[in-house]
Formats: sequence, structure tokens, C-alpha cells
Amino acid sequence: MTNLSLLDLSIIILYVLLMFYIGLRSKNKIKDTDDYYLAGRSLGLVILATTVCASIIGGSPLLGRTGVTYQTGMAGMMLAIPYLVGMYIFSLFSGRIHDVGTQYGISSIPDLFSFRFGKGAKLIVAALIAFSMGATVAASVKAFATVITVFFGVSNVAAASWIAVLIIIFYTAISGLFGVVYTDLFQCIILVVTMYLLLPILGVVKAGGFQPMFSQIPKELFKINMTPDITNAVFTNLFFTAAGAEMWQRAFAAKDKKTAKNGMTLGNTIYAFTILSTLFIAFSALVLYPNIADMYPSIGSDAVVPVMAINLLPTGLLGLAVAGILAAIMSSADTYLLIAAQTLTADIIKPALRIKDDKKELLASRICIIVLGILALVISLYIDGLYNTLMFAWTFYAAAVGFPAFAALYWKKATTAGICSGMISGFVVSLGWKFIGNPGGISESVAGIVICIVLTVSVSLLTYKKDSPTPFCEVS
Repeated sequence: MTNLSLLDLSIIILYVLLMFYIGLRSKNKIKDTDDYYLAGRSLGLVILATTVCASIIGGSPLLGRTGVTYQTGMAGMMLAIPYLVGMYIFSLFSGRIHDVGTQYGISSIPDLFSFRFGKGAKLIVAALIAFSMGATVAASVKAFATVITVFFGVSNVAAASWIAVLIIIFYTAISGLFGVVYTDLFQCIILVVTMYLLLPILGVVKAGGFQPMFSQIPKELFKINMTPDITNAVFTNLFFTAAGAEMWQRAFAAKDKKTAKNGMTLGNTIYAFTILSTLFIAFSALVLYPNIADMYPSIGSDAVVPVMAINLLPTGLLGLAVAGILAAIMSSADTYLLIAAQTLTADIIKPALRIKDDKKELLASRICIIVLGILALVISLYIDGLYNTLMFAWTFYAAAVGFPAFAALYWKKATTAGICSGMISGFVVSLGWKFIGNPGGISESVAGIVICIVLTVSVSLLTYKKDSPTPFCEVS
């Protein structure tokens, strides 16, 4: 049975219809693949900042990180702060990414790798991006299914996941980046106001205020025990930002260098505010509803935010809040799905099938969106927990591509052999390290990142030829 009133349902339906209307209107702006993937390289400061923020604070941070903080306390913050730091660092070189894109006609990380290191390196990084971004969508599918289960009373998780993935696929396929960024403007505003501003205030007030609330939290939740899982999350989040294909796409799509840098910084600053809000939501929920995992055994602590919304928000605002949660999920899902489809189509399928027509490439991209959406559905059904799903998608990619992406952008002495050996070793070592149980208490991301950096640097120095270096992107 649904937990929503007729007014709440009406608000949600109107919101969904508005998002699809914006998507359909955006479809008319798409003339070629540059429009579909990069919104014509036209994004201004406000649009860029809100789409960056909306992409960061999607379903996994809102539902998953809140659930982890509810279970582990301050350790949950260690999942957010490294990403915040990494994004501020990324904002410093996002201007260079924009300049490289406009001066050399580069629109993605695989394009850059192809320019500098050849087709082999391009295919390796493209395969890693397509898998990682596609698997990241699985976290959004799981989050969407959680919303459908808690708010709409659909007890069958598989059925809820199918509903979620069909909505995500349809919306992303019709609109491209134009639709994604302009709906992100609305989604970011609704999400921040309802979920990250109103909900923590109501939660803290009902818990009796800050001091009474914190006094009821077990002391062990204020300690941070750096387990291999926490360490893995810290290094994964930090290095993922250097090669986050979704943020590279936003930098390429900015209208100029200054906008790229300032838009990234502003969007990330809004994200910084949401980290503190997440802590207040989780701790007030722990005081008010200490047995949420038992209430929804198939979902666990991922249900914290929906339960808080149902119990604290009045009719009307609850509908707006659900729209806000859906906004968070959609803003991440459409971004990652579009990136995965772009990479798979433009960097793997297009060269293999020798597609030269933009219309055929757009069709192939939309087909890839369907296939990748179904892949995300499968992953979401077989991995427990929102944050576990996200870390599954990000760990191996961060280990394999984080440092090589930075080297491709800045290091003139990087060679094809060095970059390829670094990516392959980072992926294989992190995967193998996880499989053998993280010996020595060292997390898989740390093992993979260290090996990747060592081999990228050492092999590049051994194979570097001063008289015939790899091409480098000099920008004016």
C-alpha cells in the first residue's frame, strides 16, 4: 500500500511530466553528436554548477551514504570528505580540460588517450569507463527501487527495479546532455531545499535539539575505525575524481575555461553543505527510529531517508520531497548512463563498424543506453547495499584510470607502454587483491593505485624517447 496521499501523488506525477517535457524539448536542440553528448559546449556558470552538484548528490549519496552513516556514525563521513577534496582539486585543472577539448576537438577521456597514446590505450580506457559508468547506474537503479518500495508499497524488489530502469532508459535516450543539464537545474533546487535543508531541521527538532540528539548517540559512532573497507572508500573516492568521466564531460561542455573552473568549484561547494546535512539526518533518524533495518529487511538502512520523510513531512511537502529524491536519483542515473553509452558507441562501436553518419551514431548510442540499462539492472539485483554497489563500480576504475588520466593531461614524458601497463596492472591488482581478501589489511584500491602509479612512471621513463615523444596537448 502506498504511503502517499492523493496530493503527494499529484505533485510527483506533475514533476515527472515536467521532467519529460524538458527532455522532449531538449531533443529538438540535438543536431549532431556534439549536441547530444556535450550540449553544444554551451554550458554557463549556473547550469554547470547545478548539474555538477546534482550529479554528485545523487541516489547513492542521499540514500546510501545516509544509511552507512546511520550504521557506522562518523565513519560514514569518511566516504564523503575525500570526494569533496578530490573535486576541489579537479576544479583546478578543469579549465585545462576545457581548453584541450576546444583546441584539439577532444570530447572525452578516450579521445585524449587516443590523441596521446594511440588506439590501444583508447580501447582500454573506453572499456573501463563503459563498465564503470554502466555499473554506477546500478546504484541509481537500486536507489530508485528503494523509493518505489518504501513510498509506493511495491514489495517485489525486482519489479520495482524494472520500473526504475525503464524510466531511466527512456528519459536518457530521448534527451542527451541538453535534457540532463536543464532538468538538473530544477532537480538540484528541489533536492537541496527539501532533503538537505528541511529534512535535517525537522529531524533535529523532533529529536529534541542538537545536544539531546548527540547525547543519545552511542559513543563508538563518533570514532572512526579505519577498516579496509573504509580505507578503500577513501582512496577510491579521492582518485576517482581525477578520472570521473562525468566531470570531464561537464568540463568539455562548459562555454569557456573560467566557467569550467568556477562551475566545478561552486557545484562542489553546495555538495560540501550536503555532507553535514547527511550527518544530521542519519543521527536524528538513529534517535527517532533505531530499528529501520528491521522495518525493511530487503532494503536495510538504505531506507533511512524515505522513513524520515514519511514520518516528518506534512502532506504536500512529502510529495515534493519524493520528487526531490527522484530528482537526486535521475540526475545521477542519466549522467552515468549517457557517459557509458557515449564511450561504448563513439570509442568502440563506431570505429569497429566504421559508422560515419551522425544519425546512425545517435541510434547506436540509444541502443547502447538500453543494453547498459539492463546490465545495470542485473548488477543492482545481485549486489547488496547502495554504497556497496557504488564502490564495486568505482574501485577498479579509480585504481586503473585515476593517475593515468592526470598523466595524460599534464605529463609530457608519459608513454603508451607506461599508460597501458599502469591501467592494466591497476585493474588486475585491485581485482585480485579483493579476491584474495585484502592481505595485510591493505585495501584493494590502495594496492591497485600504488601498482598503477609505479608502473606508469617507471615504464614511461624506461620507454620515453626524447627524439620521438608522444603527442602532447599544448594550450594557449
